[in-house]
Amino acid sequence: MKRKRCAALLLSLALTAGTLAACAEKSEPRQGAEGQPDSTPLEVTIATPQVGEAPKKDSEVELAIEKYTNAKVDIQWIPAAAFEDKKNIMIASDEMPKAFKLTYNATTLNAIQSGLFWEIGPYLNEYKNLSDANPMYYDNIKVEGKLYGLPLYRDIGRAGIVYRKDWFDALGLKPPVTLDDWYNIAKTIAEKDPDQNGQNDTYGLFMDRSYNDTALSSSFLTRLSVSQGAPNKWGIENGKVVAEFMTKPYQDSMKLLRRLYAEKLINQDFSVVQTADADNKWNSGKAGIRINTVASAAATSYDNVSKSVPNAVVDIAPYMGPSGNRVPAEPGNNGFFVFPKSSVKDEMELKRLLGFFDQLLEPEMSTLLTRGFEGKHFEKTPDGKAKFKDLTLFNLEVKPYRDSLPSFEVTGTGLPLQLNELQAKGWKVVADNLQNAVPNVALTLTSKTYMEKGAELDTLIRDAQTKYIMGKIDDAGWEAELERWKKAGGDQVMEEFTAEYGKQKK
Repeated sequence: MKRKRCAALLLSLALTAGTLAACAEKSEPRQGAEGQPDSTPLEVTIATPQVGEAPKKDSEVELAIEKYTNAKVDIQWIPAAAFEDKKNIMIASDEMPKAFKLTYNATTLNAIQSGLFWEIGPYLNEYKNLSDANPMYYDNIKVEGKLYGLPLYRDIGRAGIVYRKDWFDALGLKPPVTLDDWYNIAKTIAEKDPDQNGQNDTYGLFMDRSYNDTALSSSFLTRLSVSQGAPNKWGIENGKVVAEFMTKPYQDSMKLLRRLYAEKLINQDFSVVQTADADNKWNSGKAGIRINTVASAAATSYDNVSKSVPNAVVDIAPYMGPSGNRVPAEPGNNGFFVFPKSSVKDEMELKRLLGFFDQLLEPEMSTLLTRGFEGKHFEKTPDGKAKFKDLTLFNLEVKPYRDSLPSFEVTGTGLPLQLNELQAKGWKVVADNLQNAVPNVALTLTSKTYMEKGAELDTLIRDAQTKYIMGKIDDAGWEAELERWKKAGGDQVMEEFTAEYGKQKK
């Protein structure tokens, strides 16, 4: 896969279609089987959910990718609402593209376990860019300890506390560490009228119904409890896999929310509020902490609130707890590409396809996918960074490819993006979090009972948590609900996860 690159591209990351075309013409032939040159353009057929408006065939971006990679790319953009049904039909008929974007669910798992896709783990070290990625990206999509897919990389440690620094400074507050800190912040902001309008209309934190989403490591209750020492959805206690809500740090976090609710320090309608409504509360300058966002969006949070509160000051801090920075690791992907054995006929073709995706992570392609073309979508700053020139045009012409092909938006090998102070601080929190991200130990484990009863069990425990926080059941009532969850299948799920965990450890 090694080859010479254009001297011009070594000196500059100026990406224009002409430059990329020239590079492809001058590059040496790709290596085929047994090191023999193979200059035949690689046929790359891809099926992926549609992101925004589907790009036209032979778009400028697509042609540039083809020139650089010596490939003929055919992307089938499937409307997101119809993708799962279309995916199931394609799998059942065994008529699949060479690279098929899937998500980790029961249908995907069954297809992988049925032997429909190539195992790619043994080949990964042959590709510099693919193998340079953090191993957690791959661990999070393994099936029975084996890797079958290339992830669409997404940040793993995204949690961050975005807060109104002007309010915190005026009230003598600092970003929270302990649960007592969280309580004091909520109480102070709710009672001390930080916006000085004479009304009791501010919240330290404004919650919405997704606060305890069992499917999301980004849910607020999981982020809060992990910072205090709880596992990320599922953890290990005494050698057994246990649910997060069975641990003391998680239950202590629930007790905090119960106290805040009882004292009317959080919104009383949190169990029915939509995420968009919670966002609006922040945007209108009524919330001290934005809990349903990510660290990298700190600057966006400032932009949103500054429209209604021009003098607002926003800052970002990592989630901290008694043991320091500790955040739940998120899956690290927006789906992943698998390679069907029915359409990828042999190891030689598989390796060339892996080489194609490896090339997309090289500086030239990384810049194209995450910045677009210089002079059209971005401009280069005097210090050699990219500054978007026409973000609307980028979102229309480039973003569908960026979101549907492997890339690292900010931390990749492409031209660095010019960031303002708050953006840079947010991305630093994301980078630092990666060293302290707590994995979900059951993320790639299988449980027959959970596959059959997972939705029912999740609803049972989520409803119980909400009833506990709202004071509709007491501690004894919570314990009774926990026992009901166990008897309804929870105990069996934990036993099956524990057995699978033991197999993987071996």
